[in-house]
Parts: sequence; structure tokens; C-alpha cells
Amino acid sequence: MNTINKITLLQFRNYTSAIFSFDAPVTAITGPNGCGKTNLLDAVYYLCYTKSYFTSYQHHLPLHGSDGFRIEGSFLNMFDADIIACKWQGGKKEWFTNGVPYDKPSAHIGKYASVMIAPDDMELINGGSELRRKWVDGMLCQTDKMYFEYLLLYQRILLQRNAWLKLYNSQPATADNHQLDYYNEQLAHTGTYIHQARNTLLQGFLPILQHYYHALSGGKEEVGMVYESDVSQMMLLQRLNSTLQHDMRYGRTLHGIHKDDFALLISGFTLRQTGSQGQKKSFLFALKLAQYAYLSRVQGHKPILLLDDIFEKLDQQRIEALLNIIRNDDFGQVLLTDTHVGRVREAFGAASLLQFITLS
Repeated sequence: MNTINKITLLQFRNYTSAIFSFDAPVTAITGPNGCGKTNLLDAVYYLCYTKSYFTSYQHHLPLHGSDGFRIEGSFLNMFDADIIACKWQGGKKEWFTNGVPYDKPSAHIGKYASVMIAPDDMELINGGSELRRKWVDGMLCQTDKMYFEYLLLYQRILLQRNAWLKLYNSQPATADNHQLDYYNEQLAHTGTYIHQARNTLLQGFLPILQHYYHALSGGKEEVGMVYESDVSQMMLLQRLNSTLQHDMRYGRTLHGIHKDDFALLISGFTLRQTGSQGQKKSFLFALKLAQYAYLSRVQGHKPILLLDDIFEKLDQQRIEALLNIIRNDDFGQVLLTDTHVGRVREAFGAASLLQFITLS
């Protein structure tokens, strides 16, 4: 099991300086809107993944008026106790474990895990393919170092190939085709591995998703998740060669695993187009709980579950179903936010399992 026992924030988001301890299986962070509840969850997530859950812009994270921030957390798993720290200042990020710096932040990926469920996550269902693709990539990067390295390499080669296409699309006769062959071979090599890994993940992931959807909804609908990829119909190298003229015309690579999607289905139909709001909420929570179970199984330890403002977003039936699930021994430490102390007490009951952090 992964747990975080203590976190120290310096100039992070709305916190000038703060220290919080987590002493119970479930910690409820309560207080009015705007007091920093979500920011505290985001700090825990940041220490697990070397990035914010809510923004990709590092300069949005320091306290207003400051030029950097520092986060430090005390983590435990079944083997180690670690002090993980991150310092960001002037555009430079530094990571430390027990005071020893990492050569690169990517060395931290996969060591500690958390799963966040937040209000804006509905975009995972209603939004475009990039969100779902990145979400699947996130799971695989946590559990497969080779996948992480190949994904970075694929993205770098893709940028280079696109630059080549833009350079020569107006004068193809002058193009350096040897360079293009190299880009195609590299994309095919890394992309094939990525495609196979995504397929393998989905085979193990889908039964878990179906289990949690039925547990949350009590419904009889069958849900599905289908991997949609160009590579499924044609080998990637062949695809890249056959579509070169189109790529040249548009100045970018139109086919490849960077265009993949994961179609979410209910009763055989696209969830985004046909699902009710209730069905979409159940599906979203089932996706996140399945993500938790998948990471737990593959990594061999339970992630930290981060629940942001869930009581405002779910009806009573789904709240009770969710609580029944996360009280199970399959789940470990839970950190959640809510505006009402009484609502959390009523939901969890046993005070010995519950700690409150009250912000103002």
C-alpha cells in the first residue's frame, strides 16, 4: 500500500507555508470553496507524478507574487519510507528522494501512485480522443518503463517528421528521403510497441471496468471500451508510406498511434452521444476505480485515492455504492474534499477510520 503521512507546502498555489499530517485511512479535507482543499489534493498528486493534475503550466503553481514553490511529502509503502521533495524556481525543477537529487524527474515515475477523481473529469467521456489517449498512456507509463521511453521517443520523432513535411511540402523534389525513411522506421518501431501495449492493457482493463460500472449503477447495461487505431488495419510503416502524399499536402503526420482513440460504449452505442448524465457519471467513476484496481494489481501496491468534491456531483444512490466499494480491503488510503463536515461524518460513520483537516 502507498500512503502519505505528512506533506509540507511552501508557496504552492494559495499556501504561503503549511504542514499537514494524514493519520487515518480516510482524511476529509473540509472548508468553504476557495480555501485550498483541491490544491492540497493536487500537491499529493504532484509528488506522485511530478506534475499537477489540473494544469500543465508550471508557472501557474507558485503562490501569486512568488517565483517558485516547494513540496515535500513523507511516503510509506510495504518496503520503504521515503521523503520525496520537489523544488521549482525560475523554470527549473529539481527532485529529491531522502535528500538525494534525481538525475531526471522521469526516474520517479512509477514509484508512487495516486488516482484522482475530480469534477472536470467528465471531459474524459465528452471530450476528444487526446484526453482518453493521455489517460491510458498515464497508466502504462506508470507500469512499463519501456512504454514511457518509447512514447517520449515517438513524440520526439513525430515532431521531427512533421517539421520535415512542412519544410518540403512546397518543393518535394528537393526532399531528403533518407531522413524520411529514418523517421518512418523509428515511428513504426516505437509505435508498434505502444499499440501492442495499449491492446494488452485493454484486455485486462475491460472486465474490471464492467465490474465497477455494474456495482455503481445497479444497471443491466453492458459497457465497453474499444481501441480504435490505424495500426489495427495496416502495419504502421506501410501506413506511413502509403499516406505520404496526404501528409505532404497538410504538413503533418495524419496517421499513427498519436491519432488513436478509445471508444466508450453503453449497450453497444457511443456513451458520449447516447448516455444519460447518470450513466456517464457511473461510467466515469467506474473508469477511475478500474484505473485504481489496474495500478494496484500491476504495481503490487495500492495507490492513494484522491476524491475532489464528489458529494456535490453524485446522487445519494451512487454515493452509497461508491462508499461501499472504497470501504473494501481492495482500497487503501483515501483523501477527499467536501464543504460540509456533517455530510462526511454521515457518509463514513466510524470515526476511528476518519480524520478531518478543516481549512478556512
